[in-house]
Amino acid sequence: MPTTHAPTADRLDRAQRAVAEAGWQALLVSAGTDMRYLTGYNAHASERLTCLVVPAQGAPLLVVPVLEAPMVEAAGTTTALHAWSETDDPFAVVAAHLREIGAPGTVGIGNRMWAEHVRQLTSATEATWELAGPLMAQLRMRKDDAEAAALLRAGQAIDRVHARMAEWLLPGRNEREVGKDIAEAIVAEGHEHAEFIIVGSGPNAASPHHLLSDRVIGAGDMVVVDIGGVTEDGYCSDSTRTYLVGGQPTTEMLDFYAVLQAAQDAACLAVTPGVTAEAVDATAREIIAEAGYGPNFIHRTGHGIGLDVHEDPYIVSGNDLPLEPGMAFSVEPGIYFAGRFGARIEDIVICTADGVARLNVGTRDLVTLGS
Repeated sequence: MPTTHAPTADRLDRAQRAVAEAGWQALLVSAGTDMRYLTGYNAHASERLTCLVVPAQGAPLLVVPVLEAPMVEAAGTTTALHAWSETDDPFAVVAAHLREIGAPGTVGIGNRMWAEHVRQLTSATEATWELAGPLMAQLRMRKDDAEAAALLRAGQAIDRVHARMAEWLLPGRNEREVGKDIAEAIVAEGHEHAEFIIVGSGPNAASPHHLLSDRVIGAGDMVVVDIGGVTEDGYCSDSTRTYLVGGQPTTEMLDFYAVLQAAQDAACLAVTPGVTAEAVDATAREIIAEAGYGPNFIHRTGHGIGLDVHEDPYIVSGNDLPLEPGMAFSVEPGIYFAGRFGARIEDIVICTADGVARLNVGTRDLVTLGS
């Protein structure tokens, strides 16, 4: 069932100002986190069109299937509502509203609107269409105090799951069995649901997006556990720790892990207003490269987080965006040896007025379990 979070009252006002500054007539947002951010309504995405129309001037309009109108009311959304029945054409409804507010002209459309909906909307009006992702990113990147508090609660909840890993991460169990236990704990420790679970053991630890398999965890395996969930108010957690199960780490493991830990710590400490996203990435990357592991760090250093697990800003080479207070993102360098093992350390951080706040506080050491 759709749930709600409480958006600040000025979000739609800010969106309207951004639409006007872009020179657009309107912004169209479909079911998803952009709509939840602007209205508090967590709409169900389906073949039935749900669409928020945010004009440059005038009152926003939420177009929803009539059978879902009660859920909009339950969410406490105050946006004007047009509930369409099963025999109505909702695309014609949106097109007619766009004409009333001055389209055709330029209309921004949400990046994740279903292609079949985009096709029907573009056929129903002669507007010029622009992707609205950059505009929405500018609205959502800087978390307010309530969002920062929600992300902190999510971070604390996922830290509690990592703190329990010794209960499940044992030699002789397979990754899928461990993942099932973690999924239950993610909910038990304060999330509405688990969003993703990676348990990469042995050679699977060298595959950053491995998820789960039937591989049995062996004594002496390094295991990368990257987990996250969504809390009741819609905000996400995401944290990675690396474990050594049923044995003692080799000298090689300790050596490369020490480099990784130093790189992750330095990248976190590099976060401060005015520093660019790519500079944070470079901080981690240079330490790893200087130690001879450059080719083994195969992904960006981080991604933004909020109502989506992955959102702007992205902490990657080529992103010269200066960091600002309120920007929240992961710092998660990794070192991987294909076919052998690997490790990753990930914290969610928020850029503050005078530096950085880490939202995950569990140990970043290579934790030995069951030895």
